[in-house]
Amino acid sequence: MPGVKIGKSEDLPIMESSVPSFLPGRSPTSSAFKRPLSPNFQTSDSPNKKKSEIFNDIDKPVPIEYSNHMQARICSILSRLDGNSFSYDRWERQEGGYGITRVLQDGKIFEKSCVNVSVIEGNIKMQSFAKRKELQLEEGVDYRFKVSGLSIAIHPNNPFAPSTHANYRYFELFRTDSGEDSGPVLYWFGGGADLNPAYVIDEDATFFHMIHKRVCDKYDHRYYPTFKKWCDEYFYLPNRDELRGVGGIFFDDLDNRPAEQLFEFVKDAAKAFLLAYIPILSRRIKTPFTKKNKEWQLIRRGRSVEFNLCFDRGTRFGISASVRTESILSSLPLNCIFHYNFTPQPGSLESLSLEVLRTPREWV
Repeated sequence: MPGVKIGKSEDLPIMESSVPSFLPGRSPTSSAFKRPLSPNFQTSDSPNKKKSEIFNDIDKPVPIEYSNHMQARICSILSRLDGNSFSYDRWERQEGGYGITRVLQDGKIFEKSCVNVSVIEGNIKMQSFAKRKELQLEEGVDYRFKVSGLSIAIHPNNPFAPSTHANYRYFELFRTDSGEDSGPVLYWFGGGADLNPAYVIDEDATFFHMIHKRVCDKYDHRYYPTFKKWCDEYFYLPNRDELRGVGGIFFDDLDNRPAEQLFEFVKDAAKAFLLAYIPILSRRIKTPFTKKNKEWQLIRRGRSVEFNLCFDRGTRFGISASVRTESILSSLPLNCIFHYNFTPQPGSLESLSLEVLRTPREWV
């Protein structure tokens, strides 16, 4: 069934960025398109076998610096919209690494938003890790990992303004017996963005997917259908047989091209997230709503909490890797409710939205 139709876009405030221009960035070489695409993106001539210079060349923008830059940029944009500032909390991890947690809560527009950076390094439990990643690493050798990431979660006050989540990360694995100038034995990128409305509005979901498809198609026309399907499968609550939202893109273990090329894609994907979400937020933040609408929003936010605590790999990794718990859980909404055995009234806006969330849809 179709999603909810609520007014017209022209009746609601729209930012100037509602019609985004094509995103800048370099195109990959034609030879890269010949490589097969699979969920783990492994190829026979994977560049993981070569030395990556992405952390070693100080003249190039590296993931850590870019994450810090995007954190500041996103916080600035959201602060201007809300009229309130983000907190700033830098913390150190005893086992190696640091993080910067920035949160805005109880705002005019945002019930809660977090924009976090983490740079984590340390020894890794190779047996379970190698098995999950299907890696063949040298026995008797110790390895250390280094991962940098930017994580964003936004929960607006208005029930018709969707929540959203985005994450962009870079992982490297090093031999501990190698010198400081040695490159990683393997690397990969991961990330994505998804839209999580309480009330599914067709034009919002289509717009969000259209922007992400555009940036994916710029690099590889196989990216969007693969990443979109992966997103639908990942952000799924099997206990409810429901999707967390209307999806977007999700990718992991992306290593089928040189790190510098993949980094360009990840940077453009992060820009696309802003272009995809801010116009939707602008259209919906002043939509009138009732107590019933707010209650449904809090029920759907309960689903988000369920997913994060029960199924999200990132949350489990952060907790198991002794990353700061307050920062890991800062992406959770400020409020949610859990009614026992709640069922929306048939034919209601809530019921129509739930039907969409139970069946993945091709939005573009």
